[in-house]
Amino acid sequence: MSRDSKATGQKPPAQDDPQRPTALDLPRGTLSEPMQAYFAKCEEKIGFVPHVLEAYAHDNAKLEAFVAFYNDLMLGPSGLSKLEREMIAVCVSSANRCYYCLAAHGAAVRQLSGDALLGEIMVMNWRAADLPARHRAMLDFADRLTITPHLIAEHDRQALREAGFSERDIWDIGAVAAFYNMSNRLASATDMRPNRAYHAMAR
Repeated sequence: MSRDSKATGQKPPAQDDPQRPTALDLPRGTLSEPMQAYFAKCEEKIGFVPHVLEAYAHDNAKLEAFVAFYNDLMLGPSGLSKLEREMIAVCVSSANRCYYCLAAHGAAVRQLSGDALLGEIMVMNWRAADLPARHRAMLDFADRLTITPHLIAEHDRQALREAGFSERDIWDIGAVAAFYNMSNRLASATDMRPNRAYHAMAR
């Protein structure tokens, strides 16, 4: 984004990034009307179509499934705030060193928190952030689930209960962490690259 566009609050142009979304040569398939509308809404709201959506666009059925699952997990009703869900995404992606998700969800943490420093610390080392006990418990669980999932035991779930999370919240923490572990691995498998606009957001 140029200095002028920052000053005027304009969104970056829709075609801001000429690079391919992934290293795979998968041409865009025929998108359904709902997915065409979804892409148009992305361009209207943020100024571009995220590369993760472009990556899935070779197969409309897979794209629709991904979008539905993402929207349910990240935007649907939950005891977790949208910021908390984005923090889990960054925590998991940091453990997995996923370049795409760190750029995209690091930007989301900066935007939702209004704190650019928090976004940077989360990407580099969430343990260095000044976080409340609730968030430390949540992120510690997500980190353990990512690095040593076979060691998760009842005391880990109990730590979340003691931090104030409900049984449904624990499910949602696990579901968001699991989703980003899958997404991180697919991004690594395909060398998925973030849109350059993410790097300038909310700074």
